[in-house]
Amino acid sequence: MNSTATPDASPAATTAPARRVAWASMVGTSLESFDFYLFAYFSAFFVGPLFFDPLGSVGATSVAFLTIAVAFVVRPIGAILFGYMGDRLGRRATLLWTVGVMGVATGLIGLLPTYAQAGWVGAVLLILLRIVQGLSLGGEWGGSILIATEHSGPVKRAFYAAIPQLGSPVGSILSAAVFIVMTVVLPAEQLADWGWRIPFLLALPLLAVSLYLRLTISETPVFQGVVAEGRRDRIPFVTMFARRPAAMAIAIGAALLGIGSYSLMNTYTVNYGVEQLGFSFQDLLVATTVGGLLQLVTIPLFGAWASRIGSAKVVLWGALGTLLITFPMYFLLQFATFPILVATMIIGGILPTMAWAALGGLMNDLFPDNFRYSALSFAYALAATISGFVPYLTFELGTATGFAWWHPGVVLAIMSAVTLVSAWLATRRRPEPELASAPETASAAV
Repeated sequence: MNSTATPDASPAATTAPARRVAWASMVGTSLESFDFYLFAYFSAFFVGPLFFDPLGSVGATSVAFLTIAVAFVVRPIGAILFGYMGDRLGRRATLLWTVGVMGVATGLIGLLPTYAQAGWVGAVLLILLRIVQGLSLGGEWGGSILIATEHSGPVKRAFYAAIPQLGSPVGSILSAAVFIVMTVVLPAEQLADWGWRIPFLLALPLLAVSLYLRLTISETPVFQGVVAEGRRDRIPFVTMFARRPAAMAIAIGAALLGIGSYSLMNTYTVNYGVEQLGFSFQDLLVATTVGGLLQLVTIPLFGAWASRIGSAKVVLWGALGTLLITFPMYFLLQFATFPILVATMIIGGILPTMAWAALGGLMNDLFPDNFRYSALSFAYALAATISGFVPYLTFELGTATGFAWWHPGVVLAIMSAVTLVSAWLATRRRPEPELASAPETASAAV
């Protein structure tokens, strides 16, 4: 054996196959997304009456929705915390913490006393646990992308970066399925009395599955190289803004469409379709579910395409396509029959999914390995926090315009344009090297 082999070539050969690592990462991300989004389905029906009953029907519902928002607001803080851990302690160890914290917090929600049982104690604990969930999710996405990409070679890196992206639709579909099954199996009184606890308690056995899968994953050869060369950054959150400010802005803008379109299509458009266009909730739920199931096929396909032409170009084409179909899509939605509704939601979902599927690969190429976890996590979390306000802003625009048919299109077009420009700027930059020990591949871009 040649003792002078470069450090970025040898470790990869001794680690677990990249395909198995990527799929294990996806399963863990799916279960964490399931834990997080499960709360959204149950909050509108149970959180208000069970924990905030003295506030009245309207007040309790409003606070229940705020408990959803608070988890998004704290995500950047979680990104800073777990980003630091990921760049200092390792990708694998940090992902064990994120999934562990999420699973325990979700399970504890199922054990909380209601207002009738313990007064405001349960409500305060609920808010605290939602904050813990948000902190955990802030560190999950960046780590799941890196554990997949840093185990793979450069040729397939863009494809493996897309696999963890399946976690969000899988988690969303699972949480919706649990909600539907529970409402079918249990009478409304039993569901409100004790049945609502069961989905949250499911998080505990699912946590065991997640931990097992992640314990089977070895640390990435890239991080091992960073440690071996003594290049761990002391304060990666500060370094990433000092050394790559432009890359941070590009990453945040590139993430906006993939995340924001989900909030617009699956939250606001569903409500808009029922309240203003006269669709039934069941029709819209079926249409969005079909779109989510389709993502299970399109995300890997777009990841494979990104391996051929580059992740930034796939994000660019997704943003451009979304921009072009935005206003025709919402115009047709006014007159849609159910088949046209499904087709509209599918088309409106596929093109933003291009930007979503290739996002991890785009971000991976923007940052050096010694502060990459922090950079990916914070950029994604900040974009997610901004996207959390998309339904509210769209509603306010609708109110101001008398719910003109084009008002959701304005918001989607703005997000598409921001991501389009960001992706174009990303195509102009050379990918960062895997290891600083290969200085000839280093990028001079800042």
